[in-house]
Amino acid sequence: MNDQGFRFTLSRRALLAFGALGLAAGSALAGYPDRPIRIVVPWPPGGATDQVARMLSQPLSQALATPVVVENKAGAGGVIGTQAFVKEKADGYTILLATSSTNAAAPYLYSKPGFDPALDFTPVVSLCEIPNLMVVPTKSPWHSLKDIVAAAKQAPDKYTYGSAGIGGSQHLAGAQFKTAARIDIRHVPYKGSGPAAQDLIAGHIDMMIDTGSLGSIRGNLLRPIAVASNKRLAALPNVPTFTEAGTPMVASAWYGLMLPANAPADVVQRLNVEVNKILKMPEIQQRLTDMGAFVMGGPQQEFAKFAASELKRYEGIVRDSGAPRE
Repeated sequence: MNDQGFRFTLSRRALLAFGALGLAAGSALAGYPDRPIRIVVPWPPGGATDQVARMLSQPLSQALATPVVVENKAGAGGVIGTQAFVKEKADGYTILLATSSTNAAAPYLYSKPGFDPALDFTPVVSLCEIPNLMVVPTKSPWHSLKDIVAAAKQAPDKYTYGSAGIGGSQHLAGAQFKTAARIDIRHVPYKGSGPAAQDLIAGHIDMMIDTGSLGSIRGNLLRPIAVASNKRLAALPNVPTFTEAGTPMVASAWYGLMLPANAPADVVQRLNVEVNKILKMPEIQQRLTDMGAFVMGGPQQEFAKFAASELKRYEGIVRDSGAPRE
């Protein structure tokens, strides 16, 4: 669809699709669930999205008394798996681990993503939010965000930041930083976070704003500079926020569960209740905290409003990033 058509869809029909009216009026089949449930992860195994899904699958399987399996369908920045998901039946047996990349940024990065986030999904429950961290190699001379900003202003276009690819969360976070700090740093895209992090550790690029750096920080391979959230991370209490460091900015990746459009209201409510219980478990909260995540959760309607607002917000973020539309 063209840009004009998407804006019309978002402005005129998004609230209907995202809100409670988007739920099917009918009831699910009696006895739900009576067969295995799949959680579709549109990313490769091992990343944050996959970790969140697998963390959830076992307790959800116990709560629903049926197997809950994780199925990875990676490709094109989460688009391929999401395209396949929206063709599934809205019966509660196939759930999407939705992210800000697929359900907020993708429509502005792809001219034909194959799905409309405002119309093709039923938000179920938010899970967590993982703020991006500015990190540099431990051998870097920079120890604060002011150091980075000062160096970049003295030598425009000299310094580089890496990402998992054009249009991904790291790329968009870097673009936000450039705008907020009014500096010129060069984007170096990689085919995944792993290769980007390896080059950062080796000193081939200068910085990265990433969600998956805690392991490298704990291993003394990377130095944390600032966290792109409204509050500090419990896992890194001595690391300031971007605002505290002098460059106000929030850049987080969020995760939630969604069903295809027009899912039965009672199925949505059942999943919402059970997942909220899981998110309150101390062991789950600790595991998410150890990942650098903030636990979310809450009513279905709350997640629907949040997802709609994020879809609108990312239009400006992607535009400012300069990422080409594919």
